[in-house]
Amino acid sequence: MTVSPPHFAGAFKVTSDAHGCPTANLSQDQALAGGNIQFFRKASTDQQLRQVATPPSDRGLLIGIALQGNHRRQVFREHHAEYHDFEENAIYIRDFNDSYRADLIGPFEFLLLEIAPQSLQRIAEEADVAGVSSLNHQIATKDPVLGNLSRALIPAFERPAEASALFLDQMATAIGTYIVQQYGNRPAGGVPKSRRLSRAHENLAKAILLDDLDGDVSIAKVAEACNLSRGYFIRAFRDTTGQTPYQWLVSARIRRACDLLRAPAITSLAEVAVQCGFNDQSHFTRVFASVVGTTPGAWRRDAML
Repeated sequence: MTVSPPHFAGAFKVTSDAHGCPTANLSQDQALAGGNIQFFRKASTDQQLRQVATPPSDRGLLIGIALQGNHRRQVFREHHAEYHDFEENAIYIRDFNDSYRADLIGPFEFLLLEIAPQSLQRIAEEADVAGVSSLNHQIATKDPVLGNLSRALIPAFERPAEASALFLDQMATAIGTYIVQQYGNRPAGGVPKSRRLSRAHENLAKAILLDDLDGDVSIAKVAEACNLSRGYFIRAFRDTTGQTPYQWLVSARIRRACDLLRAPAITSLAEVAVQCGFNDQSHFTRVFASVVGTTPGAWRRDAML
């Protein structure tokens, strides 16, 4: 069924954000920065038709991941218009160099990834696919892998105070690596090989991570200390320890918490939380329970038996 778009011009003044979204229609509008990628979470429960438009610019690339389905949009080309249905985990990739105009139909929730041209080059080099200068354009393409990677960021949007720089940097590297390997216009090449850190680099990386238990150290800082790129360092750290830097740091914090919970001189769970780099006691309890399977208080009681 063909639907004629409404006439927006002159009807009323619409205030839009940097991605062309009418701000009055957004029920969620959040932003996070991670390494080479800017993350945005945008949602609307509005059933009314609204339009997104951005003029050409040199900002780079925009990738959208639908976190829910039942969304439709009419994308206007130079001489025609196309309808696209976005199911859950459907994505689009578009270049800011191209003028964009689309009517959005129905509620939506998208995670947007904005990648500057120089950032795309760095991501490609760190992912061992140097030579990527652009991504293949996509629209309404199903990608559950990118959808699941993106959902790992939702807790960071919901509790930004607990979103450590280490976690965001690591997620940006993982997502960026997947994107350039899956959608990059690149020369033919092999799959990155397994790599391991030297014993000296492994010990140095762990020492730097332990010096900042709250996770506010960046991957770039640790990698630079080891004279490695971020992407290489993350893969080598994982191949060496069996965990990503963030996973290893969380495990180290939990091990330290268990030692403190056994100490009779420390009675307050809030004090344990602070000494282990957690934002507060509730943050400590959530992470501890997710890793150990029980609350810190219950674990302490069992350990004292």
